[in-house]
Amino acid sequence: MSLTKQSVSAVKWSALGTTFRFGLQLGAQIVLARLLGPENYGLFALGLIVLTFSNMLGNFGLAWGLVQTQNLSDEDVRFVFTWQLASGLIVAIGVFLLAPALAIFFKEPRIELIIKWLSLACFLVALTAPASHLLRRKLDFKWISIIDVTSYTISYILIGIPLAYYGAGVWTLVVAWLSQSFFALIFTFMRSPHQIKLLFWHSKAKSITNVGLTVLLTNISNWLLNNFDRILLGRFLNAQAVGLYTVPYNFANTPNSLLISALQPAFLAAGARIQEDVNRLRKVYLSVLATIWIVILPMFVMMSMCARDLIFVLYGPAWTSSGVVLAILALAMPAYITWAMSTPILWNTNRKHWESLLQFPIIIIAGIAFYNFASQGGVIVAVVTSCVLLLRAIVITSAACHQLKISFRDISGYLLRGLVMSSITVAGCYFGAELGHFLGSGHWYALLGSSVVATIMLIAISLCTPVILGGEVIEMLGRFSPSLSSLLKRRISTFAKVVSDL
Repeated sequence: MSLTKQSVSAVKWSALGTTFRFGLQLGAQIVLARLLGPENYGLFALGLIVLTFSNMLGNFGLAWGLVQTQNLSDEDVRFVFTWQLASGLIVAIGVFLLAPALAIFFKEPRIELIIKWLSLACFLVALTAPASHLLRRKLDFKWISIIDVTSYTISYILIGIPLAYYGAGVWTLVVAWLSQSFFALIFTFMRSPHQIKLLFWHSKAKSITNVGLTVLLTNISNWLLNNFDRILLGRFLNAQAVGLYTVPYNFANTPNSLLISALQPAFLAAGARIQEDVNRLRKVYLSVLATIWIVILPMFVMMSMCARDLIFVLYGPAWTSSGVVLAILALAMPAYITWAMSTPILWNTNRKHWESLLQFPIIIIAGIAFYNFASQGGVIVAVVTSCVLLLRAIVITSAACHQLKISFRDISGYLLRGLVMSSITVAGCYFGAELGHFLGSGHWYALLGSSVVATIMLIAISLCTPVILGGEVIEMLGRFSPSLSSLLKRRISTFAKVVSDL
């Protein structure tokens, strides 16, 4: 199979797995949030801040060397596994021992035991990394998707929801997280077995280690920027405030993170094979940017417009104050995706270190901003978070464009068409909400009216005047649905003919 077909197949399976997991995750989050309430979610979120940082240290980037190395050997795999095993074990023990001090920092003694149990996940994630990245190297996203969906279903649907129903509280989320990590390890190794004989050094170890250290520094900068908000909310306020912020953040970020997890690894793995073909990489990147700004941006605008009704309908009145937080954060998620899809360009043009270096000034700015505003509550923190995400997107995207010799003029058309589509979305949501209120009172009517009318308007404008989508988006759609691409191209030809006749 050619690289192009492999890449398209990888993204298709990732997108399919992403869509299915999005449905599962959304359903599970809604049920668990209703059963557990803001305080339990806040306690788990505080523990998760520590876990994500420790996971990053335990899985400190060596496994990415398995994707980036052109000619992979068994020695490379053994070397990576050895150090993943060692780092995962060391970090897990360190987190366990630091749990009391972390509970004091957050002024919340209940999270000490939570952090101690979650330390096990550090070891499990570190062990999973070699097999998982070998699957990414092979572009075997079909099985990555199957493993993700299966482990999530077992852990959150079959185990988590019954535990929450019978009153397990915050331990519902702890058990679900640990079980997902365990099943992901078992299923991934079954699909991609590798040697587990220890090897502490070999001839190519230095190059793989350099990649690992670059990944580690990059991940630390990204972790800080992604977690400043909850760290300082937990420090200055309480678990309840963290919960009321974290749930809308997770809701806005769920489609976002699933899109990134589906597209970024495939983009990075495929790009690693065409590092020398800059023109090809440039063309693909432009198509990605166009799709984000013209297709994905209006979807998040719709989420923002419907946020208040969406939170009330899905989570209930206990979460009503989270509606404004969701409305603000949803508008920033396309910037997050833009940043995430720009980083592979730096990695595949031998500028791996740029991501962490360019974000260092942003870390300082974000830290000062969050420290000064966190005590004012979740809404203000959501505004700061959105500004930080936008700044990151501008900086990293500019660097990627510089590497590929893309000017602002080359991409300004995508931004303009994205703003037009977003304006149509805003109008559709407004008139849809008014229609909903006319038909009946309550959040259900407004939510249904807004989403249906806005969706119909977006589909209609795309089919009637597909020129607004542009050739890059239509080409991208054609990789996954040739019939839809052909229909849109015929529409463009008809539109051009009508214009020329006039």
